[in-house]
Amino acid sequence: MKDMGSMQVQQLRQERRDAERKLEDLKKTRSIALGRQKGFEEEILHYKKELREDQYDKADERYKIKMIIMRTTELVIKDLDIYYKALDQTIMKFHSMKMDEINKIIRDLWRSTYRGQDIEYVEIRSDVDEHSSASAKRRVYNYRVVMVKGDTALDMRGRCSAGQKVLASLIIRLALAETFCLNCGILALDEPTTNLDRENIESLAHALVEIIKSRSRQRNFQLLIITHDEDFVELLGRSSYIEHFYRIRKNQDQNSEITKCSITSLSTYLN
Repeated sequence: MKDMGSMQVQQLRQERRDAERKLEDLKKTRSIALGRQKGFEEEILHYKKELREDQYDKADERYKIKMIIMRTTELVIKDLDIYYKALDQTIMKFHSMKMDEINKIIRDLWRSTYRGQDIEYVEIRSDVDEHSSASAKRRVYNYRVVMVKGDTALDMRGRCSAGQKVLASLIIRLALAETFCLNCGILALDEPTTNLDRENIESLAHALVEIIKSRSRQRNFQLLIITHDEDFVELLGRSSYIEHFYRIRKNQDQNSEITKCSITSLSTYLN
């Protein structure tokens, strides 16, 4: 006690116990940390092994390739969108030009053929269907034939006679052929005079002769007319462009026979 002098023995003992307790806590914490470290090391080994599998092998290179593909695809989509818009505008312009061309031919043919005074001309009008699906990229057109008198245009459907309907359909077919079928010069008309009166039949014959005249320089042009109206054939034969026609009749055995006849013989036959 003398040697210890004034040292606080009890206090030192308490400090020692606190230090030993702290040491035990640190050992426990270290053991826990070592255990966690062991787990992390095993997990790292597992992930390293997994990275060597095919799924993750060369992931960086694959990522670069996919990024290049994605970026290229984005550029292609952008270019295609520009191309689509340009093509759409071009098609719209082409559609408008062709409709103007078709309607001009229809007006000229109608005015040179129709002998009535109630219709100045007919034309085709196209309306864009506004109720079509918004997701649909293609425009939908509704075409209708109108008859015009002065400043008034009315749909022909349900308002015209059978003769006017037949004449309009023939003229529209001729206009379409004039516009789109120059490289395929065959035009076939089956019974074109049905429901037409005599005056309009004569006008139609005159219009067909004018078409033949305008197409006479086209090497591959052929006009085929199937009709029972011999007067109509005779009217066509008055031009210098038609020399022969083919007559189909039944023989005694009820078989069809085709005979090439001169157009002059038809005139004699009718007289």
